[in-house]
Amino acid sequence: MRLKIASYNIRKGRGLDGRKRPERILKVIESLAADVVVLQEADHRLGQRPAALPRHLIESETDYDIVPLGGTEVSLGWHGNAVLVRRGIVVSATEQYDLPGLEPRGAVSVTLGDAAPLRVVGVHLGLLRPSRRKQLQNLRDRLDDHHGSRTLILGDFNEWSDRQIHAPLAPDFALAHMRPSFPAALPLAQLDRIAHGRDLDILAAGVAPGHGAKIASDHLPIWAEVAARPAGDRADPD
Repeated sequence: MRLKIASYNIRKGRGLDGRKRPERILKVIESLAADVVVLQEADHRLGQRPAALPRHLIESETDYDIVPLGGTEVSLGWHGNAVLVRRGIVVSATEQYDLPGLEPRGAVSVTLGDAAPLRVVGVHLGLLRPSRRKQLQNLRDRLDDHHGSRTLILGDFNEWSDRQIHAPLAPDFALAHMRPSFPAALPLAQLDRIAHGRDLDILAAGVAPGHGAKIASDHLPIWAEVAARPAGDRADPD
């Protein structure tokens, strides 16, 4: 299995110009040409957590299906984390996780394929470092099964330090090298990250600044091309 995976904090559809323009976000998403797109801040935080991206626009203006994760008819995801998959890609399982910390946070898990599944976990970690550490440790413990080595964890980690991210996930996950993606207008911080299990290779990775992305949200989208290692060809994470 070889896929292009992307992650994008869409800031509830509100751009740096102060305008809420979901169609602008969808143009950025389409420009990524990814097989799977993990979104953060895809829902509003209050009330019934209505979607920031209208379902009918996703269905009519893109080649993506919405993975059902919300638990309500008005939400796209869980704690604002949503996943879009290119039409035709088989989703064999989904899960939602509540994560520990002072703020309400969660993660979503989507398993692709059946025979040799690949799991994609979308996160938006907390603003406080002790909470982020607990959340990553909690995720590592939840993912400690036969799919763990073929798992990607990606999203807005809200953390500048490689060491602070990798320590709770080691030795099971390695970090893909990423350039800064925040703030979008002048990126300085590597808040958006991708961690991968030891049976996955990152063939290429980057930040996508084009197609209006520098104004559509306060984060730039990130992406990676991922391939599964052949059976028996395992390498330890860096």
